[in-house]
Amino acid sequence: MTVLFLLAGAGGCLALVMAAAWGTQRVTGNAGVSDAFWSAGVGIAGIAVALVPAGPEGEITGRQLLVALLVAAWGTRLALHIGARSVSGPEDPRYAWFRTEWGAHFQSRLFWFLMIQAAAGLLLVACVLLAARNPAAGLTLQDGIGVLVLVAAVIGEGAADETLRRFKADPANEGKVCDVGLWSWSRHPNYFFEWLVWCAYPFFAIDLSGGYPQGWLALAGPAFMAWLLIAVSGIPPLEAHMARRYGPRFEAYRAQVPAFFPRPPRGT
Repeated sequence: MTVLFLLAGAGGCLALVMAAAWGTQRVTGNAGVSDAFWSAGVGIAGIAVALVPAGPEGEITGRQLLVALLVAAWGTRLALHIGARSVSGPEDPRYAWFRTEWGAHFQSRLFWFLMIQAAAGLLLVACVLLAARNPAAGLTLQDGIGVLVLVAAVIGEGAADETLRRFKADPANEGKVCDVGLWSWSRHPNYFFEWLVWCAYPFFAIDLSGGYPQGWLALAGPAFMAWLLIAVSGIPPLEAHMARRYGPRFEAYRAQVPAFFPRPPRGT
């Protein structure tokens, strides 16, 4: 089974998942659920391409199993977290802003926006495929580093999400900006750890001996995710919303805490 065939199938799967997300948000009135569909779709497509037999005898290699397990852990945690948040809370402020900005064209523009998300997910799935199909024999130190990076990223993102959830659940914090825990190190620690997830796959994909040159293409994953989160659909619209909602409080927070890459709070 060729790589192009695998990617075409993954792309079709992602398009169907995001079309289902579009239909679901029409019923629920909450477009934020689309991110849960995206996480689940990328996870499912990643598992599928990782587990297509790649060994010389048609067997599934240990590296394939490991990569599939890791992408499953990431996708399951993120999809469940975003899904629970969408069910119990208000619409994600990014989508709420789109709803206002796009007005009567919201539904049609959202559909194509979600199709673009499906295409973005396909690039990430391609990185998973490259990682899983590295033909290097056995598992190596690089694979171990990849595991550590991804596990640390999933744990860090989960910790950031939980801190924010608890902060918002406390009535005493109404009108305040979350600036505790990891949120005192970075204004968007959840985005940082999401980016770190995709930094793990090049460790599986790259063969420093030169036997698998296409593995270097997996570096496109973290580069693309950084661009999306920092410059496009992550930080810019969310911080615009926070500036409108919190005003001077957010400006003071922004002056003290870096946007993306964490650093210790000043004075510590």
